[in-house]
Amino acid sequence: MLNVLSIAGSDPSSGAGIQGDIKTFEALGVYGLSTVTALTSQTTSKFYKTEPVSPEIVKSQIRSVFADFKIGAVKIGMVYDRKTIKVIYDELKRLKIPIVLDPIFQSTTGGTLLRQDAFSFFAKYLVPLAYIITPNIPEAEKITGIKIKNWPDAKKAALKIGSMGAKNTVIKGGHMEEGVVTDLLLENKKFFIFSQKRIARQSHGGGCIFSAALCASLAKGKTLQESVRLAQEMSSKSIRDASRVGSGLAVARQKSTDRLEQELAQAIGKFAEMNYIYRYIPEVQTNFVYSRPSPRDVFDILGLEGRIIKTGTSVVPAGSLKYGGSKHVGNAVLEVAKKFPAIRSGINIRYDKSTIKRAVAKRFRVTHYNRALEPQQTKGKEGSTVLWGVRNAVSKMRSPPDMIYHTGDLGKEPMILVFGRTPKDVLTKLANIV
Repeated sequence: MLNVLSIAGSDPSSGAGIQGDIKTFEALGVYGLSTVTALTSQTTSKFYKTEPVSPEIVKSQIRSVFADFKIGAVKIGMVYDRKTIKVIYDELKRLKIPIVLDPIFQSTTGGTLLRQDAFSFFAKYLVPLAYIITPNIPEAEKITGIKIKNWPDAKKAALKIGSMGAKNTVIKGGHMEEGVVTDLLLENKKFFIFSQKRIARQSHGGGCIFSAALCASLAKGKTLQESVRLAQEMSSKSIRDASRVGSGLAVARQKSTDRLEQELAQAIGKFAEMNYIYRYIPEVQTNFVYSRPSPRDVFDILGLEGRIIKTGTSVVPAGSLKYGGSKHVGNAVLEVAKKFPAIRSGINIRYDKSTIKRAVAKRFRVTHYNRALEPQQTKGKEGSTVLWGVRNAVSKMRSPPDMIYHTGDLGKEPMILVFGRTPKDVLTKLANIV
């Protein structure tokens, strides 16, 4: 399971703040951890009071989280005062993971979420920490002192924020144009535009959903542009799905995105946590895939663009999940699914005779193919060997295989493939044999 940390204030309406972030993380299939910086008393229609958490408790929360969990990315939201800002900076300044800074100055219900005397500390300490900062237009104006009336102004503001130390900036343009929401990303001194149709309704929490979704996506290894696009889409959808649960503003609602991605991401996290699993990572590394029902080609099959790699005695996913991301394991599942449609997931592990013996002892359906017998016409085509081999391995089977292996060929590493109906099914089988 991928872990992400939100450092923010508590919102009892659960539309924004820590509560909103945790719901967004959950919807995107990552595990949300939290450090509370302030307690607010607010409803969907009115803001009452703020009580900051002591800097010592903020520091203790951050340290306890990092002592127990491996964190993939951090989101910073409401920080409220100078002492809290300084503590956050001191605790995070040496991190090498993405930090998403969401400038939270004012609540949609009217409350002040950053003290005026803390703004200079925000600019001095937190802006340079940010891998990406996500202001809307009023927030960008406050940070830069530039009045933003058009897109040239927005570009100037983004460049100025970059000169203040932020590595990348996305200015959310929901306050500028009629009919559309256009976000401006400055990445590596280049500008990118992301536009969607505006949802004609006010809601509480959409901005927090944007930054939390961006954070979760970066933790998964997605590119910045992919992450901004996802954040925009999820924020927009949350406003469309907003519910009037109180007497005031409708609360933006997060709903799970791609269920397959969520299930596979969780399974990859659990695979990486299995005891001694690093011993089962082959030289070519590992991929784990999950197919849509009745796949037509590998672009119906979700897999890592990179691999699950071994680093010492640890196993970590490198790369993001993408349909068509895995050619070899994806093709293996594709071929098995042609004969046995219930099989939709698979993983490759290092070849070992004792692993195969354990599988046979557990009454797994085990079959194999011989790469040395592959016809010359298929050897030169990318992915053809796997298709040919798996097709031959299952040709005489009446029930779907749990395992297919081959013993390699000249310059080709031997391999074991484990199959299942779902990633969870694959993990259950692995737990019996590794």
